[in-house]
Amino acid sequence: MNKKYRWFIGVTVLWFLGIVAWYLHGKNFAVLNPAGQVGHKERNLIIVTVLLGLLVVVPVYIMTFTIAWRYRERNTKAKYSPELSGNRWIEGVWWGIPSAIILLLSIITWNSSHALDPFKPLNGSKPMDIEVVALDWKWLFIYPEQGVASVNQVAFPVRTPVNFVITADAPMNSFWIPQLGSQIYAMPGMRTQLHLVADKAGSYDGSSANISGAGFAGMRFTATAGTQTDFNNWVQSARQSGQSLDSNAYRQLAKPSQNNPVAMYSSADGSLFNRVLFKYMVPGQDI
Repeated sequence: MNKKYRWFIGVTVLWFLGIVAWYLHGKNFAVLNPAGQVGHKERNLIIVTVLLGLLVVVPVYIMTFTIAWRYRERNTKAKYSPELSGNRWIEGVWWGIPSAIILLLSIITWNSSHALDPFKPLNGSKPMDIEVVALDWKWLFIYPEQGVASVNQVAFPVRTPVNFVITADAPMNSFWIPQLGSQIYAMPGMRTQLHLVADKAGSYDGSSANISGAGFAGMRFTATAGTQTDFNNWVQSARQSGQSLDSNAYRQLAKPSQNNPVAMYSSADGSLFNRVLFKYMVPGQDI
């Protein structure tokens, strides 16, 4: 390779790395900056999986460019070695290493699938139940124990496991708080669960992870983890909102709307979540 081509390749690589560094500088990738037990485990799983994948990808690309350059038409010094075809040692290497990596990934996938089962309760104090209803295009959170509800904002004490019980009264959606962990689908007529916990206080962005129509981009919410006192104050502010979430209020709320502001309800019908769920199971059933 002459100096001209070496210089060109070197400049291209440096230019590419510079663009990547500029793009990544100051970026906060939520899934790589976890704030909860589940989020940490998933971040570690992503890193391990990527590194194992690179053990295959990087050598393949290196060999591809090396072979293409070494055995190019103008290189008359390249040695032709047909006797390597069928060599058991060489074939054992290029079949054995990928097979071992796939086996290791299978073991990791099996273990993590059970360890990170969204239905599996987390260790710790008594979990808090929060009912979640995905609407067009907003999130409704109902607190059955506290008797309050909120739209596009959910709060809970730090280091307290939260049991999210999730359904939808709109097209299929996906509930996700990237820094705390798993995303899980919300579907009409179906009830699913997700256990999460925040290890440190803070406000975390939540969103829909499934395109669901015109208002999808604005279907975001804030998850706030604070002290028990902070949470009690939040519940008290909800109780002072003066808005009641009864059947009539819910029917108005469920109408499609975009970029909804945060709303709080001083009281919420305790049977509302189940009635939303059974609405799709019993013909003619309404809220």
